[in-house]
Amino acid sequence: MMSLIWEVAVLLITGIAVGFASGLLGVGGCFIMIPVQYWVYTAMGINPQTATMIAFGTNLVVVFPTAMSGAYAHSKREFVYWSAAVVLGITGAFGAAIGSCIAAALPKNLLRILFGMAVILGAVRMLTAKTADERRNLVRNPLVWAAWGFPLGIVTGIIGIGGGVLMVPVMVVALGFEMHLAVGTSTALMIFTSLGGIAGYIYNGLRAGIPFNSPIGHLIGYVNIESGLLLAATSVAMAQLGARAAHKLPEKKLKYIFVIVMLYMGWKMIESGLGLRLPF
Repeated sequence: MMSLIWEVAVLLITGIAVGFASGLLGVGGCFIMIPVQYWVYTAMGINPQTATMIAFGTNLVVVFPTAMSGAYAHSKREFVYWSAAVVLGITGAFGAAIGSCIAAALPKNLLRILFGMAVILGAVRMLTAKTADERRNLVRNPLVWAAWGFPLGIVTGIIGIGGGVLMVPVMVVALGFEMHLAVGTSTALMIFTSLGGIAGYIYNGLRAGIPFNSPIGHLIGYVNIESGLLLAATSVAMAQLGARAAHKLPEKKLKYIFVIVMLYMGWKMIESGLGLRLPF
């Protein structure tokens, strides 16, 4: 059994990486948080299925304050398109609530494989997308934003992510956003999408009879209170530093970093879904 001190240390360190990645790339950090939480929970005796759902739900609880911190930092530099963030975020939140209910009923391995494939395809498409000055003008139609936000919200709710890893490519490729504006707006919209997902994971966990007291701490549905607080304790502050770093990078370099993260995350999700443990 993993000691409590080791669990605390692992989650605090993970929060540092999550916060920096969130501010830098406009993502929720699920590709870091979910595997680490899964490892911690299963090492402490929780069965893999339940550990996966708790990792998903708790991940979204951490995304909420971290996204608020990152959005504030990006907004100060005027790199948040708030109108788009609110529409994409609210429609995405409704979709995320539905997606989290779907997640409770579908096989997790298949979902991981499909999600991983979608992320890799998105990375390839983003890599081949034209730069900002070559693309058509920024899309400013709220109906178009909503048409993208709702289905992407469903996907984020199923997988238990904040949505940035999917929203940023859509904003860059389909909606004509410059990379820095896409990262800042993505950070802001995750405030809303995370709330929708949180509500769904709490509801479905309570419905499944998940007890409040457990070996890994206190649970509200599929949300681990202690883990969420530990991860957020370091991620919120680090999101500020990540946002500052993002604005020091040229658009092309920032895009390449994001694509590398997407390719890695997509591969790891497919690997997990197939039950593989390959050395790269």
